[in-house]
This record gives sequence, C-alpha cells and structure tokens, in this order.
Amino acid sequence: MRQLDAESWARALSMYARRYTVAKVTSRKHEDWALDLRALMHGDTADNRGWRLCDPLLGEFERLRDPYYPFMVPSDDPSALDAWKTRLQEIPLPSAKRFLVALSTLWLNVEKEEHFDERRASLEGKADIILSRFPQGSRFYANTGRDSENLDYYKRIPGCNTISVHLWDLGLFLVSDSEVGMVWSFHAW
Repeated sequence: MRQLDAESWARALSMYARRYTVAKVTSRKHEDWALDLRALMHGDTADNRGWRLCDPLLGEFERLRDPYYPFMVPSDDPSALDAWKTRLQEIPLPSAKRFLVALSTLWLNVEKEEHFDERRASLEGKADIILSRFPQGSRFYANTGRDSENLDYYKRIPGCNTISVHLWDLGLFLVSDSEVGMVWSFHAW
C-alpha cells in the first residue's frame, strides 16, 4: 500500500468523482464523535489537514440557502442526538473497506458495476488509503440497517436509514481519536 500523504489521499478520493458523493474529514473536538458531525456536514468545512475533499455541492444554489444541504443535521441535544445515532450501525474494518468500494460504484451496487473484476484491486487499494488515515482502534458506522455488520457490501445493499433529504443515501462515518470523516453517496431521484 502506498504511504498516506496529500497526493495518495487525493488519488484515493478520485474513485468518487463520477458519483454524487461527499467525502471529507475534520478534526474531532468532542468526546462524543457525533457532536462533530454538524461541522463535518457543513458545506464550507475544509479538510483539517488541508487535503482534498469531495463535495459536488460547493458553491451550488442549494448550499447557499442551507449550508448543511443535503444532510439532515443531528441536533446537539443529547437525547435527540442519541435518537439520530440509531440510524447508524458499527461495522468492522473489512466491511468498511468493501463499503467504501461499493460507495464508488455508479448504482451503489457492485453487482451492477461493469468490469468490476478488472477494477477491483485498484478500488480496494484506494479504500485502503482512505482507511489508513484512521488508525487501529478507529470505528466505522454505516447507515445500512440493523444487520450492517454482517452485510456483504459486494452484494446489493437492501436498505438504508437516510440522513439526507434524498430518498436513498448510503454512507460511512469514520471515527478516530483525532478525526471524524464521512464518505456519503446519494441517489437524487
């Protein structure tokens, strides 16, 4: 695996270039990582290391009206935040890797991705770079339902608990002691 730096990070995020995907990382400032999601979801949040991010909505009209668009931002009220967090399930590192790959596919479905076998090693290498920013002990949270930790993300993902204004969004929160990140892809039908 290539060393993690700004260049390898940018190359890894390039796998989301053909999708409506927000991928970014910010500093973790709260003991409860979910309190950092408001900053992460805000449209003008820069990467805390100054590295590339993916945000196709930068400067778009929707963001000018609502800086959190398209996200339904969690409240900082503890009981409301706890209720919001029930949309997420923790998944293990191998599942997080496969989910990052699935989030890059055109239909958010590896089984529908043409020539996946030829691209698989490259996509998995990019997912490894993303994950390398989150050291051992980091945690990963998906919005893919109650059985998220057991899903094979290279098969059709059967459902989601949306956190956006769209009918279907799939994503992963990546949480270390010092950073919180997201890779979130949308179907905007």
